[in-house]
Amino acid sequence: MSIRLAIVMDPLAGINFEKDTSLALLLAAQRRGWHLFYMEQGDLFQEKGCAMGDMAPLQVRPDSGDWFSLGPREARKLADMDTILMRKDPPVDREFLYSTYILEQAEREGVLVVNRAASLRDCNEKHFATLFPECSPPSLISRNMNRLRDFLHKENDVVYKPLDGMGGASVFRVRKGDPNLGVILETLTNHGQRQIIAQVFIPDITRGDKRILLVDGEPSPWALARVPQKGEHRGNLAAGALGVSQPLSERDLWISRQVGPVVREKGLLFVGLDVIGDWLTEVNVTSPTGLRQLEQERDDDSAERLMDVIAAQLKRPRRHREAGAERKIP
Repeated sequence: MSIRLAIVMDPLAGINFEKDTSLALLLAAQRRGWHLFYMEQGDLFQEKGCAMGDMAPLQVRPDSGDWFSLGPREARKLADMDTILMRKDPPVDREFLYSTYILEQAEREGVLVVNRAASLRDCNEKHFATLFPECSPPSLISRNMNRLRDFLHKENDVVYKPLDGMGGASVFRVRKGDPNLGVILETLTNHGQRQIIAQVFIPDITRGDKRILLVDGEPSPWALARVPQKGEHRGNLAAGALGVSQPLSERDLWISRQVGPVVREKGLLFVGLDVIGDWLTEVNVTSPTGLRQLEQERDDDSAERLMDVIAAQLKRPRRHREAGAERKIP
């Protein structure tokens, strides 16, 4: 029987055909004859303790002018699916968290959710990277403005950014003596009410912010180095950076070996590491990108490898895949 795969993502009509990783994953699944279903975050609901979704049958095509078609939506149990890809872009706000509760109920009912719902909640992408201190640059997470100021005075050149941002939004590079420091910290912390992260500025950003894709903890041999525009310090494609593929360095491989077993244990089957120079700065778990460019430039097989991993896990009995199998749920 063909595998039934549903995806939760942002509106399909608004994606960038040339760059969207979710589309690459859907194309890989469809090539195997899997049945695809589409949902947006607002389509998830729970009724009488059962995880549900308003979903539409989906077909995708490698055609930039006509890349998808949808059938009629209907409310279905999420347990009717074999696997669900949770690919909603950040921010990880309250609605995102509520969605993980519903997806976790689907896991209890035997659905394989990629990535695991509880780990999406637990692993903030910027905080998670700091749990590998041997891989990461000096960092501080705080909402205390005096402490954040002291970090700059100690390190001289730092980057301040929100914990829940994406695409380079609200990322500030600040040098010691910058007269804008006060207003930057007030804005980012909401006058001391919101935690942010400070990291030492890494000059190697001029050579690119490398995206390394891990499938079940194993890295692709290629990274997508996102090289900032002249005069920019943000290595994000959304901020105009240029994506250039390159082989992994020995340091990249070493970092991948440190992180790989941890993300595998947490059920994070598809992850993107951000590495600047020799330093891990983020572990992207919500909707890692970069795959389409690597497929185009290097014939990267990460999408196929992910489908292999999903297929292998689905061969296990459902009761052994349940996230709550070992817990008594009141």
